[in-house]
Amino acid sequence: MGNGLEGSVALVTGASSGIGEATARSLASEGAAVSLVARRRERLEELSKEIEETGGRALVVEADLIEQEQATGAVERTVAEFGRLDIVVNNAGLMLLGPMADAPTEEWDRMIDLNLKALLHVTHAAIPHLREAVADSPRGAADLVNISSIAGRKVRAGMGVYNLTKHGVGAVSEALRQELTSEGIRTTIIEPGIVATELTDHIRDELREGVKAAISQIEPLQSEDIADAILWAVTRPGHVSVNEVLIQPTAQTG
Repeated sequence: MGNGLEGSVALVTGASSGIGEATARSLASEGAAVSLVARRRERLEELSKEIEETGGRALVVEADLIEQEQATGAVERTVAEFGRLDIVVNNAGLMLLGPMADAPTEEWDRMIDLNLKALLHVTHAAIPHLREAVADSPRGAADLVNISSIAGRKVRAGMGVYNLTKHGVGAVSEALRQELTSEGIRTTIIEPGIVATELTDHIRDELREGVKAAISQIEPLQSEDIADAILWAVTRPGHVSVNEVLIQPTAQTG
């Protein structure tokens, strides 16, 4: 690993399962104090206990990031508890699939609110603290990591609004990179292919089994594979910025 994370503070959204949970463990293992943000408090408390039992520090922040006040509050609680903020991992997200002509439009609202607006609200609240962290960071940088998807590169029928949100994450991330890189804030976008997580569990009943059957034909990535990529990106020396990582299962061709 390039530089460890001793003395740094990370905030991870969607930390109650999947990529967020694995990332929180990974960052804590390298010495970061970790703020665990999600709605499912019981799961966050279990993860916090696990991290603390291995000598790490963790903060449980129960929040619904769709609400701007709660998104901002999660950032402020983190800084109040740990005194700084060096790394933000915007991982919370939702994938609701199906043809647009037949879709319940509230699904669109939920994806736009969580995949895009929540990311924007967390990021907006975090930027002043990331700027402050750069000044005395041993790594010479602060990090903003946004979790997108291969769906932010490729458009497919039945995924239109999910594609919209993930293409949006890519656009926002690149704009943030251009705006913040001169200040030492690195922006990284991570674009996973198929990962074995709970993401498909939220798809409507009549569509879920078909989606799961389609993706069961290959060996998927594990959450830890994505967490490894995130850890690698944020532990590069300060003069190195990993702007974009596309990571897919070896057998995934599209």
